[in-house]
Amino acid sequence: MTNINGTWVLDTAHTTVAFVARHAMVTKVRGTFEDFEGSVTVDEANPSASVATAVIKTASVNTGNADRDGHVRGEDFFDVEKFPEMTFRTTSFDIQGTSGTVTGDLTLKGITKPVTLDVEIFGVEEDPFGATRVGFEATTKINRKDFGVDFQAPLGSGGVLVSEQITIEIDGSGVKQ
Repeated sequence: MTNINGTWVLDTAHTTVAFVARHAMVTKVRGTFEDFEGSVTVDEANPSASVATAVIKTASVNTGNADRDGHVRGEDFFDVEKFPEMTFRTTSFDIQGTSGTVTGDLTLKGITKPVTLDVEIFGVEEDPFGATRVGFEATTKINRKDFGVDFQAPLGSGGVLVSEQITIEIDGSGVKQ
C-alpha cells in the first residue's frame, strides 16, 4: 500500500458509483447512483484489519432516461420498494503499492455474493482547504442474475435486450478523518 493508513470517508461530491450494461447486444447503457456513502479504514501494518463499507440507495439510480430509470427501480430490476439499499463490506484487502484487489460481500435484492474489485490508487494529496484526500478507481464485473436481477426480453436475432454481465465502476475520492 502507499501511505493510506487511517480512516477515509467517501466524498460524494467527488465520487461516482456507476454501472455499465449492454443494451440490445449492440450498445452500452451507463448509469450512476446519486445517493451513497462509504468509508475505508486501512491498516497497512495489518491488512486483515482493514475494512471498507458502502451503502447505496437503489432508488437513486440515474441512467439519463426517466422511463428507463422507472423500469430499473421496479420489480424487474432493483425493486427499490422492497430493497432500498445495496451494501458492500470487505472481507480482504490485497493492495501492494498503488494497485491490487479488495474482496467483499455485495448484497443486492437481499442476495449476498462475494465480489472482487480491482483497485488503482492515484495518490494522496492535501487539498487547498487542508483536507487530505486519496484518489482511486475500483472496478468489478458481476452477473446480475446471481443477485436475482433476471428481467430479460429476447431479440429476433437470438440475442437479449440486457446483458447478464454488468460492470461496476467507482471513481472515488476519500477524505481522511
